[in-house]
Amino acid sequence: MRGELTNEEMGARKRNRANQLKEERQHKYYAVLRNCPTSPRKMRLVTDMIKGIEVNKALDMLKYSSKEASGKVEKLLLSAIANWQNKNEGARIEESNLVVKEAYVDQSRTLKRIQPAPQGRAHRIRKRSNHVTIVIGSLNEMIEEPEVVQEQENQA
Repeated sequence: MRGELTNEEMGARKRNRANQLKEERQHKYYAVLRNCPTSPRKMRLVTDMIKGIEVNKALDMLKYSSKEASGKVEKLLLSAIANWQNKNEGARIEESNLVVKEAYVDQSRTLKRIQPAPQGRAHRIRKRSNHVTIVIGSLNEMIEEPEVVQEQENQA
């Protein structure tokens, strides 16, 4: 029985971890687009274009991009900005120096369809879809984060 946790201790640990994750999410501003019917490869071209760029400049880039996926990413970025405004009431976007911290695309389900081919054969068509996540943050916070990490390493 040494080293094993009782049910109460296990529950407390899970509860503490859940509360810690909840606190971290309070200071993370993001938006997620699920099951977007565009190939992940095509969507990554657009998301890679805006990574690490100031939010207003990223919106301009997306607005004037010729890619079809840029319209969906622009709408998603506007949603992330709205989420930031919701959590930071009274703060101004212009003064906060918002930047696209992360933008990544994950593959979603693939619909398999059949295309008739010559001589009674059939070819598989894979209709891919994806999930897009955009995380925004203040440029001021991004500068402060490495300092905090260095302080924690020095204490250890």
